[in-house]
Amino acid sequence: MRLKSFPWFGMDIGGTLVKLVYFEPVDITAEEEQEEVENLKSIRRYLTSNVAYGKTGVRDVHLELRNLTMCGRTGNLHFIRFPTQAMHRFIQMGRDKNFSSLHTTLCATGGGAYKFENDFRTMADLELLKLDELDCLIRGLLFVDRVGFNGHPECYYFQNPSDTQSCVKRPCSLDNPFPMLLVNIGSGVSILAVYSQDNYKRVTGTSLGGGTFLGLCCLLTGCETFEEALEMASKGDSTNVDKLVKDIYGGDYERFGLQGSAVASSFGHMMSKEKRDSISKEDLARATLVTITNNIGSIARMCAVNEKIERVVFVGNFLRINTVSTKLLAYAMDFWSKGQLRALFLEHEGYFGAVGALMELLKTTEEQ
Repeated sequence: MRLKSFPWFGMDIGGTLVKLVYFEPVDITAEEEQEEVENLKSIRRYLTSNVAYGKTGVRDVHLELRNLTMCGRTGNLHFIRFPTQAMHRFIQMGRDKNFSSLHTTLCATGGGAYKFENDFRTMADLELLKLDELDCLIRGLLFVDRVGFNGHPECYYFQNPSDTQSCVKRPCSLDNPFPMLLVNIGSGVSILAVYSQDNYKRVTGTSLGGGTFLGLCCLLTGCETFEEALEMASKGDSTNVDKLVKDIYGGDYERFGLQGSAVASSFGHMMSKEKRDSISKEDLARATLVTITNNIGSIARMCAVNEKIERVVFVGNFLRINTVSTKLLAYAMDFWSKGQLRALFLEHEGYFGAVGALMELLKTTEEQ
């Protein structure tokens, strides 16, 4: 076996965000350090000494996996993200730092691995090894769950999701993960039935995902970023925008167990000029978030019932800093399944595809 030369990267180029994982070796010998070429040193220094890159790149320091062993080497795994629209600046940086001289393979997954392949080649003289995004997602998820989150479990759920007062986040284990329904919420949504690492099928999906939430929020509120949209949503009241069961029935629809507080018609109040004039942008952002999240929860529940799977795992960057949606999904799964389904979540939300790509890089090394 020939050990892959550094740097070790995995990349997931999505429709909205690029996710990059970088393995920083911490067990470098004096001899290795001496032999290390200058631009490899400069790449490592640049990535590990900054928490922000340019205007839009961010290293999620709180997600760093420390003292991880991969391929017999010990190091820290760093998690970096930036908007896909900044992709050309990233490729330019690769060229400026003379990345191609390192003769490294860049393993990439996601639609952008195909879309930007030619740009990597022509602008930076870099070849991408393109990988299937769903293979990478599952492989990366199982790996991160197995190694854990710096001594803590990667997976969590919400206890008492139907009670806002006593709803609490609890760690849990994915020790015996199969079968699971995996709901990946990125720009759009893919729903997979996973029976083992290599045996899965894409059950369905929906085009109404994180990209829809942000796109509609930008139109309705004038916000510019995901963070801004979520900040607005956290302060809004969606019941000023949505028509509830009680707005139609005057209370619960008891025969079918529909609570008065359930949404009967998303944005249903907006046909009234009086209501339109009285709502805030924050209310619109919250209603958009609730609409998108409820729709995903509803589809996920139907898939779980159809596939006869009780474990539903939600991942993807839509859930980043988004406790409104995670709690709403937990509540929807619990309430509509009468306690039969439990929604599970993972701390590294949107990075599993990139981790899976990194693992593929190391696998191709071992096979050489």
